[in-house]
Amino acid sequence: MPANVYECMFILDSAKVSGNIEAADKQLRALLEKNNAEVLVSRQWGDDRKFTYPIKKHKKGIYYLTYFSSEGKNLVPIEHDCALNEMILRMLVLKIHPKLVDTMLSLAKGEHAVALHNMQEEPAAEDGVPVELGGEDRRRKRDH
Repeated sequence: MPANVYECMFILDSAKVSGNIEAADKQLRALLEKNNAEVLVSRQWGDDRKFTYPIKKHKKGIYYLTYFSSEGKNLVPIEHDCALNEMILRMLVLKIHPKLVDTMLSLAKGEHAVALHNMQEEPAAEDGVPVELGGEDRRRKRDH
């Protein structure tokens, strides 16, 4: 049975990470690999962010995005280990549709040009101007 690809957003306790995101990454990778998951891409998603409401009495945290491949049966032990890890305040795992895997991984790696090229192009009118440009914008573009 082929492995699925999952996106996991972790919210990490910024006090426990204490500025050492490399150590946090190492800890998350070890947790996933221990449960037979292969990390494909992982990176910090933005800076330390303030929450709208407290999570486990914390007012801010670090969002960390990870893509990994694994069999579905491994998700329960992964979620269990994450619940026991004091650095992880919250997590959400989503299964990525097989057709979107390459695009999502390219975006996560920061390869925007590759990912955007793989996405469908905007429909264009006969004059080559994108359809969403209407009225004045369309005339200006065509006249140049």
